[in-house]
Amino acid sequence: MDILQIDAVSKQFGTSKVIDQLSFSVKEGSIFGFIGQNGAGKTTTMKMILGLLKMDQGEIKVCGEKVTYGQNKTNRFIGYLPDVPEFYNYMRPKEYLKLCGEITGIPKSQLNLKITELIALVGLEGANKKIGGFSRGMKQRLGIAQALLNEPKLLICDEPTSALDPIGRKEILDILEKVKGKTTVIFSTHILSDVERICDEIAVLHGGKVALMGTIAELKSRHSQEGLLIEFTSLADRTKFLACISSFEKIKQINETKMGLTLMSDEIHLLQAKAFECLMSEHILPNKIEILEPSIEHLFMEVVK
Repeated sequence: MDILQIDAVSKQFGTSKVIDQLSFSVKEGSIFGFIGQNGAGKTTTMKMILGLLKMDQGEIKVCGEKVTYGQNKTNRFIGYLPDVPEFYNYMRPKEYLKLCGEITGIPKSQLNLKITELIALVGLEGANKKIGGFSRGMKQRLGIAQALLNEPKLLICDEPTSALDPIGRKEILDILEKVKGKTTVIFSTHILSDVERICDEIAVLHGGKVALMGTIAELKSRHSQEGLLIEFTSLADRTKFLACISSFEKIKQINETKMGLTLMSDEIHLLQAKAFECLMSEHILPNKIEILEPSIEHLFMEVVK
C-alpha cells in the first residue's frame, strides 16, 4: 500500500516554477529519501503535503485521502518535524510533550506512558533541564518525539540532520531506523551519505521534477558506471601503465591522483582484465587495486550537472 501519493503536482511563485508536474509515491513501512539541492523545492513539496501551501495543480493523497489546502483532515495521519523546530524554551521536555498531547486530545490515562516511551526512544531520559538550554541535536530529538505523539502513519522530516555534527546526525538517523517498524518515514536532505545509510527508496528532485527514483541498488545498477582504483609505488609506474591502457576503448573517464588512477567504465570486468594485462606486461606491482561501486553522490552529480 502507498501511504503517500503525489500526482502531477505543480507550484509556481511569481514567474518561477518551483515544482513542475511532480509525481511519486511512498510505500508503507519504508524510509524514503527525498533528495535535492538547496532550493530545489523539497520544503515546498512537504508544505503542500501538509495542506499548508496551495498547489497550482495536481493531487496529493495521504492514506488514500485527498489533501485539501487549508484543512487538516489528513494531518491526523502525519507527524511533522520542520528543519528548525520551535519550542517554548522555558518548558522542560516532558512538560512540553504533555502540553502537545493535551492539545491533540490524547487521553490522560495514556499520555504519561507514551511520553515516557518517546523520551526513552529519542534518548532524552536524563535531560530534565529547560529546552532553551538544549543543543541543536537535542532539540531535533525532542522534535521527533513530539511528531510521534499521535502515532502517525507517516513521519515527515524536513532536513533533520542538515545542521548537526557527525555524532548528532548519527543519533537522528538511528532514531529514524528505530521507528521504521511503527511508521513510514519520508525525509528530505542534501546529505547523500545519510540517504545511503538508511533509505529503502529515494527520489532525486531536479528542475521541479523527479529526475531519478528507485532503490539505491536499482539506481546504481541502472544509471552509473563502475570504477577501478589503482595506486602505484612510483610516478614512473603510473606513467607506464597509463600509456598502456589509455587506448582501451571501454574506458569512459580517467581521473589522476598523486600516485594513482581511477578508471571509469560501463564494463568493469573487461576493464579489470585489461588493467591486469597492462600491469603484467609492464612488470608493475601496484600498492592497491580496488573496484569502486557506483555512489549516490556520483548519481546525484550526473543528474544536477
